[in-house]
Amino acid sequence: MTQRVDLATVMDRLAIDEVVTGYAVAVDDGDWAAYRALFTPAGRADYGSAGGIEGPAAEVADWLAETMKLFPVRQHLIVNRLIRLEDLGGSPGDRAEVRADFLNPMRLAGEEFDGTVTAPNFVAAGRYTFGLARTARAGWRLTRVIVHEKWRHMSA
Repeated sequence: MTQRVDLATVMDRLAIDEVVTGYAVAVDDGDWAAYRALFTPAGRADYGSAGGIEGPAAEVADWLAETMKLFPVRQHLIVNRLIRLEDLGGSPGDRAEVRADFLNPMRLAGEEFDGTVTAPNFVAAGRYTFGLARTARAGWRLTRVIVHEKWRHMSA
């Protein structure tokens, strides 16, 4: 690899990491316009393993907007990011896949929730698979997100 290709690869990895982080921030902040903007027009999301839906990102965003009302306090921690860039014979391609573990502590809304007690009482964890494509106008965008929930815990 040349230094130019190495630099391009580093820049791609940083841009991809920003998309993955943007995903977590959008969900945690309930910014569904930002969530939608992270996907390609044909992008899809699959929350089936967590009891959710699978479908076009815009439809999933609408579902999340309603579902996340149950969790007024939430925080995604996305770690152990394994980024695999398409390799076109020594040059970076326009596709990538990221596998990353997540820990997602949340606070369920309920009669006792007054907005001041924010300790989590629901935690989910597992692994995401993110598919990404480089787009001409917006740079790296999600083509798919698949949630592989491994466990959850709820406390009183």
